[in-house]
Amino acid sequence: MQNKNQSLSKFEIWALAARPKTLPAAAATVIVGSAAAYYQFNFKLLPALACLLAALLMQIGANLANDLFDFYRGADQGDRLGPLRVTQAGLLQPKEVVWGLCFTFGCASLLGIYLFSQVGWPVLVIGLASILAALTYTGGPFPFGYYGLGDLMVFIFFGLVAVCGTYFVQAGHVSRLALWSAIPMGFLITGILVVNNLRDLDSDRAVGKKTLAVFLGAQGARWEYLLCLLAAFVFPLIGILTAQIPFLTLLSLLCIPMAIRLVRSIWTVSGRPLNLALAGTGRLTLVFGILYSFGLIAACLIEMHGK
Repeated sequence: MQNKNQSLSKFEIWALAARPKTLPAAAATVIVGSAAAYYQFNFKLLPALACLLAALLMQIGANLANDLFDFYRGADQGDRLGPLRVTQAGLLQPKEVVWGLCFTFGCASLLGIYLFSQVGWPVLVIGLASILAALTYTGGPFPFGYYGLGDLMVFIFFGLVAVCGTYFVQAGHVSRLALWSAIPMGFLITGILVVNNLRDLDSDRAVGKKTLAVFLGAQGARWEYLLCLLAAFVFPLIGILTAQIPFLTLLSLLCIPMAIRLVRSIWTVSGRPLNLALAGTGRLTLVFGILYSFGLIAACLIEMHGK
């Protein structure tokens, strides 16, 4: 494996560091936020595309930050069960990862300046808070990922902020529809982190990384995962019953069989085999987001035709 790693090109190494398998879930939140804007006649293509690029860059930046700071804290060991960490493996020097962080967040900031020109100062607050959250997940004097707060912060920033922020840059405000749409996405994104932390539970415990999975234990983490997925499917139902979101968002329920298979999987395996469930939860998040968004767009078109 070491010889294979040493034969990688710089591009392949940076691709590993970016962890492209995490990007579809980040894109899903922008898709949902843009679909909500479309339903309420607020969709704007250029701000939506800027949000998509910024979300992908923020996810890559968060991945690089975790790679770097976990290395400094000794959280990545040689028997790591998850994807290869390039700093720990010696494929990139820490200073190279720092420059990568600066470049990634710098590009995201340039997009933020454009969005600032469209809707004003709230975008700067959202952007700076998101960068700070990405850096302090495993870095800084109080890395919240090491104290059981990672799940909450992921729910807030990669769920609520991502969807509502996408809506905001197109509409100039946040509607109830946007918030209702953000909640299930937040639960699904959190579910990805739960599987990650369940997989790494033993190694995290050994190095003193106190994720919520470490506090809850393996069975507790499995129940947390189940509750995240249940909430993601229940909230649209509640939203429909209370007339907060259109009926056709029920299309998102078509991916329930995917969710059932994933829940069964994490209840029967542990360790490295959970990588399949991790990737599967990312796919679930993307498919859910696409189906939900298609429901919003279809409902809008039907209502327009009816008029």
